[in-house]
Amino acid sequence: MTQLLNKVYGSLIGGEDVPAEKQIPVHNKFTGETIAHIGNASREDVEKAIENAYKTFKTISLSVHERYEILMRAAEIFKERKEELALTIVKESGKVLKEAKAEIDRGIQTFTASAEEAKQITGTGIPLGGQPGNDNKLSFTIRVPVGVIGAITPFNFPFNLTAHKIAPAIAAGNTVVLKPAELTPIIANKMAEILLEAGLPAGWLNVVNGLGNETGQYLLEDKRIAMYTFTGSPAVGRHIKSATGIRKVVLELGNNSPNIVHKDVADLDRAVELCVTRGYFNAGQACISVQRIYVHEDIQDEFLEKAIAVAKAMRVGNPELEDTDIGPMISEKEAIRAERWITEAVEQGATVAYGGKRSGAILEPTIITNARPEMKIVCEEVFAPVISIISYKNIDDAFEQANDSEYGLQAGLFTSNLGLAVRAAHTLEFGGVIINNVSTYRADVMPYGGIKNSGIGKEGPKYAIQEMTDERIVVIDM
Repeated sequence: MTQLLNKVYGSLIGGEDVPAEKQIPVHNKFTGETIAHIGNASREDVEKAIENAYKTFKTISLSVHERYEILMRAAEIFKERKEELALTIVKESGKVLKEAKAEIDRGIQTFTASAEEAKQITGTGIPLGGQPGNDNKLSFTIRVPVGVIGAITPFNFPFNLTAHKIAPAIAAGNTVVLKPAELTPIIANKMAEILLEAGLPAGWLNVVNGLGNETGQYLLEDKRIAMYTFTGSPAVGRHIKSATGIRKVVLELGNNSPNIVHKDVADLDRAVELCVTRGYFNAGQACISVQRIYVHEDIQDEFLEKAIAVAKAMRVGNPELEDTDIGPMISEKEAIRAERWITEAVEQGATVAYGGKRSGAILEPTIITNARPEMKIVCEEVFAPVISIISYKNIDDAFEQANDSEYGLQAGLFTSNLGLAVRAAHTLEFGGVIINNVSTYRADVMPYGGIKNSGIGKEGPKYAIQEMTDERIVVIDM
């Protein structure tokens, strides 16, 4: 990875690297060493990027087939450079190597699905003849690109979540100005470079690097951006919503994912394995990570015993090693915050059944029992390798506790009762209800998005393209 060391990524505007006066270091999250720098784009840089994207949208069009070919070529290049790209993610995010490789694979599929969806963009016929006086009129809708899209991406899945914004936008015929997370910007800049290599015309994707509260804010203030797509915290999501007025937004925000394990679960070992490992996936830093586990009182003791065994077997440490399961969190500051929440819960009566210790940015996989709804580790998004196992007596109580949240992204339920599964689908107040798997399950082609404070709109290539296009009615009077 010597190509990372001392490299400076400015802003990518019109296919050219534009240096910034101020620079921000990018650190290896495990060793702490500086591996690269990014520029902190100024207001002028952002305005130039938006102007370039706007002019490009107006003057350089790509046919459906051209968009398909570019996205597919990019996917092939990602595949060829998988090892390099995965190691980039490991170094700048702390994600363990096997998870980083899986993320590259998922990003490739996101690009491939977006390329295919580019061919499927269509409107509908409108039967106006069903109303008096409209017999001589032909009507149908078409879908047209919205224009310039402002994309703001998070640190936790810096490749695939960027792919979920960039690939559908291009597939739909939009130009994009991307602001990647300043903690993990390198992989997004590499993605942009590869798209240019794949034949994307300069200006279809511009990248402005920098701090969210500076560079990101400049992006929000420009009226030439027709739509914003953001993944991150609810606080920032609310700010984006208030700052962008009536322009389109898609917001993918937080969650404190509940997972219910009923006493009739068909395979308890599998349920335990999924609940524990997906609670610690990416060091718990995923908005659909398992966080709250509601276990029927008849099987709680057995579930806890098995959960501790799974947690003990997980390897913690250097994320570059193939057999490491849990690496560092994104920063020591965040690990300290999670440790503080654990301590606070214990002071309020909770018990640490396993783990709870911190070393630098690494927090041990942690299992909490005797947690109550008002504790931060339950009612807020912990975003750390911390799971709470909570007992319940009847399923209606479990549903009520699961719904007792300001979030509503995804939930999981393990049961062998089909009727109960269907009832859960109608009762649980979430954008996604996953039966006999955990809240963390996501296939990249499925509609993905939450309710309440978990966001607005849907991702998944087909559904993102619907968000990123406007439906236009056409009436022909014959």
